[in-house]
Formats: sequence, structure tokens, C-alpha cells
Amino acid sequence: MGLFNRLFGGMKKTRDTMEGAIEAAMEEVDGELTEEVFEQLEEILIMSDTGMRTANEIIESLRERAKKQKIKSAGGVKSALRDIVAELLSGGEEVDMITMPAIILVIGVNGVGKTTSIGKLAAMYKEQGKKVLLGAADTFRAAAIEQLEIWAGRAGVDLVKHREGADPAAVVFDTIQAGKARDVDLIICDTAGRLHNKKNLMEELGKIYRVIDRELPYSDREVLLVLDATTGQNAVNQAREFKEIAEVTGIILTKLDGTAKGGVVLNIRHELQIPVKFIGVGEGIADMQPFGAKGFADAMFGEG
Repeated sequence: MGLFNRLFGGMKKTRDTMEGAIEAAMEEVDGELTEEVFEQLEEILIMSDTGMRTANEIIESLRERAKKQKIKSAGGVKSALRDIVAELLSGGEEVDMITMPAIILVIGVNGVGKTTSIGKLAAMYKEQGKKVLLGAADTFRAAAIEQLEIWAGRAGVDLVKHREGADPAAVVFDTIQAGKARDVDLIICDTAGRLHNKKNLMEELGKIYRVIDRELPYSDREVLLVLDATTGQNAVNQAREFKEIAEVTGIILTKLDGTAKGGVVLNIRHELQIPVKFIGVGEGIADMQPFGAKGFADAMFGEG
């Protein structure tokens, strides 16, 4: 199954909700885009966790287009919304991993699919022909190290690990040294995400950044925050909190196939100005894919 087909299938719950609500709203007014319809459409977006401010901006753009293009059908509304959403989400989703090695730090609270996402990223990049090395720097949770070891095996990549409770920055240092020695293309490091103790987390990430600055001063670098799409507004709140304490460059949004509230992507991108870089749309190892604004908008409102 191709990447778009997996995304299209994974977004079915969100798309069905959107399409059904739009068609119902338009049927009530016999194809006329009344103020009541605009209000209903805004409510539909808010209910999909798009966020009030973002939903309002989308509807204002829709008003302008509807007037210029004389939109009078559910299909026209979906087409216009699809274009507006694609424009809103565009920009910043590219991931350039050109230097050798490049490095990705992955952060996120327990339970969002952080370890699983790292395994899927490793498999994706290996499939592209890159030599990948994982670093188990979430040392405060023994299960995290064991889980990452399992995913490294599934993806067919090497792993650097220390004992439970070891200094995460030391793990990152050893992973970088191993990566240089083995001529790897990409290092992906799991790091802790204990939001309940922000000061410790800030200090821990600060040490890790200093290690990378010293050992890989000119490397391409991403700090990716993993969020669970099914948690809706809670995911947005987590993104806001992590943004305050970490140099987050992008989002990995997991479990999009398990929610009818895919609008959370718009909320994060527009209100927090953090681009979504990867999305998870299934349980399989191949179900992590790079984010594309047009493909996402097509999957949310139906293909144009």
C-alpha cells in the first residue's frame, strides 16, 4: 500500500466526520452558504480539535472564497476547505538529513508512542538506504531501553545503551562516537520526557545539546516531539509546554488512524507555529510517513 493510501485510510474517521457534517449543513439550506452554515462549519472544525482561533481563520478565508467563486455546493465547500487547509499547513515540514552523521533527538511523555515512533523512523530511513544508529538515552525508565532494543531489532539497526539510571548525555556522547566510528548516516536518540519536573528535564536536555554542539557542531539536527493525536487538546497543551523548555523543531503525530479529530494538526501548526514533520497512521513498522500538507488536506476532506 502506498504512502497516500495509508494516510487516506488512516484519516477515515476524521474524513467521514467532516464530509458527513458538511453535507448535512448544506442540505439544510438547499445549497446556499448562509451565516448559519458558516457557524456550523466553524463548529465542525472546533469539534475536530482544530482550535477556536484557527477554525475562525479558516472560516473567514472560506467566506472570501465563497463570495469570489460563488460556491453553492457541499463539494465546493470541501474543495475550498481542502485548499485553505493545505495552504495553512504548508512550510517547514521538510526534514534535511544531509550531513554525515545527522542527528534526531526524540522527546515526548510516556504513552504517546515515542519508542515505537523511533523504531518506525529507523525502519523508514533504513529503507531509504541510510545507515541508522539508535541511542537509548531515556534511561530513567527501564522499559524504554528494552522496548527500544526490540524496535532496533525489528528495524534491523544497531543500538547504543547504558544501564538504567545512567546519564542520558553520556549515552548520547557514546552514540555519537559510535556513529562516527561506524560511518552512520543518521543517529536517532530517545530522550526522557518528564514534564512533571521541568527543571530537571531542561537541565538534562541542556547537557545533551552541549554534547551535540561539541561533538557534531555542523550536523543537521532535529528535535522532534511525539504527540498522540487521540488526546486532542491535551496534545496541544503538551506541545505548548515542551516548546517552553526544548528547542522543538517539529512534531511526530501518532495514532491519527484512531481519531476523528485530525484537526489537532491544524491547531498545533497554526497556533503554536511548530511544523508537523511525520505522522503515524497505523500499527505496522511501515506506517510512519513524512507529513505533506496537500496529502493531509486531501485525506481530511476527500481528494480533489
